[in-house]
Amino acid sequence: MHTNTHLNPVIIASENGRGGAIAAMELLRRGGSAIDAAELAARVTEDDPAEHSVGFSGLPNLLGEVELDASLMNGRSLETGAVAGVQNYANVISLARAVMDQLPHVLLVGQGAERLAAELGQQPADQRTLESLDRWRARFAEQGMDLSSMELRHLVTRLTMPLHLEDRVPHGTVNYLVRDTHGDLASAVSTSGLAWKYPGRVGDSPIIGAGNYCDNRYGAAACTGSGELAIRVSTARSLVLYMKMGMRLAEAGRECLAEIEQLKPRTGQYMNIVAMTPDGQHSGFSTVPNKHYLYFTGEMAEPALGERVTSG
Repeated sequence: MHTNTHLNPVIIASENGRGGAIAAMELLRRGGSAIDAAELAARVTEDDPAEHSVGFSGLPNLLGEVELDASLMNGRSLETGAVAGVQNYANVISLARAVMDQLPHVLLVGQGAERLAAELGQQPADQRTLESLDRWRARFAEQGMDLSSMELRHLVTRLTMPLHLEDRVPHGTVNYLVRDTHGDLASAVSTSGLAWKYPGRVGDSPIIGAGNYCDNRYGAAACTGSGELAIRVSTARSLVLYMKMGMRLAEAGRECLAEIEQLKPRTGQYMNIVAMTPDGQHSGFSTVPNKHYLYFTGEMAEPALGERVTSG
């Protein structure tokens, strides 16, 4: 509920969220809403061609196609919107916002989401770049593969689940947790998913409760990494639920890391989590060491990085 109190705005993000966080903080300082700031932050990252795990220039699937997923959630109303498997349209976070605001649905996929984008007047735009396509071609040329003549189901496990950690497949996501000056929370997640994935694969990013969850009363959480892990144990919702049950933020995060570890992740699989309480406390968690997250408050001149807590 809105009050007359003007609180210090807070933005928490994955490490690649700097540009989006700066733009979103400018909006929050002008009195903008958490949900608008979260959407804006994700759009900035989606438009960055140097970020190959989100939006434009995202790394392709096995067939050389970029498939985008996104979701966002309003912590005050628990309204959500999400899209998955979107090709040839930019800014899928805003498409997810349209699902939330204009449809009686939560999640649209593939051609349905693309149809909505067209109805909204969005022009198709190839999300591939020469750099992302060159990385795809190089990956499969070096293996001597002709994907057009192969059954992809026989390839995808070997290509996305390497035997050695140093061969880990590129994947990532951007996520933002936002508290505005009214105390409302919002979250946004956007991704191009796991590189070289089987066409149609959907990770945790557009799955509310797995990769994204936000509730003004208890807090917010979002995930990056190997989305299949978060889906299996509903990581984002679980962390918020643990705080609802009375756990402190650090305890709730460690409990979620323990649940991930119980899944016995394969080589190269990992999970990163960012989380925030209603009063703006924040933390990051990871199943692997030396990972960081970004935080930015209204009192800070620029974003800073904090070290993620590990399960060790």
